[in-house]
Amino acid sequence: MKIPHYFRKPALLCVLFAGVTAGCDDDNDFWDAFIPETDKEATSAQIEGFVFYPALQPASDANVAQLKVPSGFKVNKFAEGLGKPRILVTGENGHVYASDREAGIVMMLTDTDSDGIADDKKTVANIKQVHGLYIYNGKMYLAAVREVFVADINGDGTLGQPRMLISDLPDGGQHPNRTLAFGPDKKMYISVGSTCNSCPEPNPENATLLRAEEDGSNRKVFAKGLRNTIGFGWHPETSELWGLDHGIDWLGDDEQKEEVNQIKQGADYGWPYIYGEGKYNPGDRPKGDTTYQQYLQKTTLPTLTYQAHSAPMAMTFYTGTQFPQDYRNDAFIAMRGSWNRSSPVGYQIVRMHFENGKPVRFEDFVSGFIVDNNRAHFGRLVGLTVHKDGSLLFSDDTNGVVYRVSYQ
Repeated sequence: MKIPHYFRKPALLCVLFAGVTAGCDDDNDFWDAFIPETDKEATSAQIEGFVFYPALQPASDANVAQLKVPSGFKVNKFAEGLGKPRILVTGENGHVYASDREAGIVMMLTDTDSDGIADDKKTVANIKQVHGLYIYNGKMYLAAVREVFVADINGDGTLGQPRMLISDLPDGGQHPNRTLAFGPDKKMYISVGSTCNSCPEPNPENATLLRAEEDGSNRKVFAKGLRNTIGFGWHPETSELWGLDHGIDWLGDDEQKEEVNQIKQGADYGWPYIYGEGKYNPGDRPKGDTTYQQYLQKTTLPTLTYQAHSAPMAMTFYTGTQFPQDYRNDAFIAMRGSWNRSSPVGYQIVRMHFENGKPVRFEDFVSGFIVDNNRAHFGRLVGLTVHKDGSLLFSDDTNGVVYRVSYQ
């Protein structure tokens, strides 16, 4: 379905500005010359946007068999019939935990005979809209929309009664999928997405990464201007914090690109006023007397970008030993897949190469979830975890499958 949009956004097809019609070319200086700096000048944009959801096919043996992975790797279904598994984490004993936000449960999956297929599944927690999971100091931390809980992990992998640590995170709005992790500084980090596609947020904790003590106290904004950074983590060698942020929708097929940001304390990553490689978003003017140019000067721009609308979800650094040595300390990212684009992108697991501690490029790692000549899919991917045996697990919440990638 093709939908024309007429509203205050950067134009990808044409821009009408103060009576002047100009073509949109990323290689010219149009925006530098014509973006108004005050409300006294008009901004008008015409954008042609798309909504396209590929049809859903089952995760049949035939579909799974045609998935593409690098030489030496193989993919199999670790578990299926799981409802809508989202975030994954692995415990010290090899138990795999999966959240299902819609069902409000956390599942524990166990491969008792180590054949690469889970043979036991049980529900170990019931929390409304639970999503983010993280294991720290032998405890499970769980994030819902407005709450963070902690639960003891029993010897058999089951969880004790969750205890609430935080009850007043911002409302979810468009992005209710909270994730959390603990950093090398022993602090809790919580990702809180924006309530909207593009707007000034009345709550300063939306569109941020928060930091708190282990018990949830002393919560503060660590970094802001992050539209929806679900996947983030610390590089195993440098301890630098990296995250992937979702770009703004309705800017056209190839805008806004997904951002790879080095997240630093006190930094502003631009949303909703500045996006991508320093582009202006005329849909939202900076507040007060601040001009776009002034806001750009205090915006931290991305280190790397990825195809727009791919929707990066979980990110995990590979620290296992099963994969070849050159995979160690690179990151894997689950790209959920597009809906706001004329032809689908994403729907795959990608590898992000690091050199000298910095991300330099992407490559496909597991692809082939788009089938039937780009008209259907059998997996929109969400969670990632490195299993105790060094294999990589990832979740699909459309067909209720957790997949396993192993190296022989």
